[in-house]
Amino acid sequence: MEVEPASKPKFRIPVDSDNQATEFWLFSFVRPHMSAFHLSWFSFFCCFVSTFAAPPLLPLIRDTLGLTAKDIGNAGIASVSGAVFARLAMGTACDLVGPRLSSAAIILLTTPAVYCSAIINGPTSFLLVRFFTGFSLASFVSTQFWMSSMFSPPKVGLANGVAGGWGNLGGGAVQLLMPLVFEAVKKIGSTPFTAWRVAFFIPGVMQTFSAIAVLAFGQDMPDGNYRKLHKAGDMHKDSFANVLRHAVTNYRAWILALTYGYCFGVELAVDNIVAQYFYDRFDVNLHTAGLIAASFGMANIISRPGGGLMSDWLSDRFGMRGRLWGLWIVQTVGGVLCVVLGLVDYSFAASVAVMMLFSFFVQAACGLTFGIVPFVSRRSLGLISGMTGGGGNVGAVLTQVIFFRGAKYKTETGIVYMGIMIIACTLPLTLIYFPQWGGMFVGPKPGATAEEYYSQEWTEQERQKGYNASTARFAENSVREGGPRSGSGSQSRHTVPVDASPANV
Repeated sequence: MEVEPASKPKFRIPVDSDNQATEFWLFSFVRPHMSAFHLSWFSFFCCFVSTFAAPPLLPLIRDTLGLTAKDIGNAGIASVSGAVFARLAMGTACDLVGPRLSSAAIILLTTPAVYCSAIINGPTSFLLVRFFTGFSLASFVSTQFWMSSMFSPPKVGLANGVAGGWGNLGGGAVQLLMPLVFEAVKKIGSTPFTAWRVAFFIPGVMQTFSAIAVLAFGQDMPDGNYRKLHKAGDMHKDSFANVLRHAVTNYRAWILALTYGYCFGVELAVDNIVAQYFYDRFDVNLHTAGLIAASFGMANIISRPGGGLMSDWLSDRFGMRGRLWGLWIVQTVGGVLCVVLGLVDYSFAASVAVMMLFSFFVQAACGLTFGIVPFVSRRSLGLISGMTGGGGNVGAVLTQVIFFRGAKYKTETGIVYMGIMIIACTLPLTLIYFPQWGGMFVGPKPGATAEEYYSQEWTEQERQKGYNASTARFAENSVREGGPRSGSGSQSRHTVPVDASPANV
């Protein structure tokens, strides 16, 4: 009897029933899962570099253009405000046309603004280039959507955390990059007036090539690009109205948007003020101020991924309730450290030390947030990711308008008030409740299932046509969110006992 050889696996990386990767090979570029990971974080990294290329050179730009404190504050607000609406649009675009085209489009559309930074001549043009460059931060939404589509529930927190964290790393790397480029151009023979302008071509070129790479080597889903899947009938082509309705009517999305405003939003605000704060408050030179500011952003290399990894670990131990408790604890501690940072303004060493601790907690909270977001909705995953990401930008805008615009508050006082806001705006996490998994203080509803929760987003007619097939598979693969004692029978019917949460262990 002849034995037929085993068929060759479709993917080199292990996958679940929905072809989402069940392992995370950090240093691999295997297609499509790990190549999507590297393309997403690097393109987002380049956008972060472009958006925050100005702050490290702000003392020079300020003197050249004659900017006032109000001009600088307005430009900082502009740099993060435009992305509020861009992120909402990006989320919808991901749901409808896929993350590959959406990401490449926003990056290419904002690249001209980066190059135009070299020719600004006053407060108005400075504000405009920062405003339009900031739209590129919407690529964060495509990054998180992409990872949530490529990796299975047990790995989605880690994948989102590393991709987002390494992308955010651009906010720290640019604090080192721009002063180095400026010095290099000046040594060639340029005047300071010309050198800082030439320096802006570096982030412009980086952003351009990252978009080309996404288009050339990216793939929307494990099974192919949206266009191919729609054409073959393997994927339902949804409508904007349905995507919007299921996103805005899910209260969990609004709470996560609020809380994300005071982790990622705070990170954006600090990126805009930290170099100038240390430069002015402690009279350090531009290079030292840049190094300090860089250390805040560079912490993302471990902090945000650490938050994502912690979210997955807590899920393994306590289910979704563990993810919620972890986010609340970490973000609240971050708020306390922010208050302390504003109070130790008398000591340079203490300020740097507390800032580093603060950076770890506030960035880890970002990773923990996107360990929860993929479970809120599957039909409107992109828009809910956009709402959450947009909430981060809203938080940054409000924080800078209230505390760091003009001379109403000293910077150190604004930092204290910002910490209090973090603590207060994290409290609504206690209201998030999943019927099938429970909330922070309340256990799951008896008999509730993940399959029923996600099926509510589809009509009976749509379910009969099989449009919800991918969400049904996701429900099966998210059994672990019920906690360690979840049912071992039907993977979509699972519960977690009331005592299986960190609060009762």
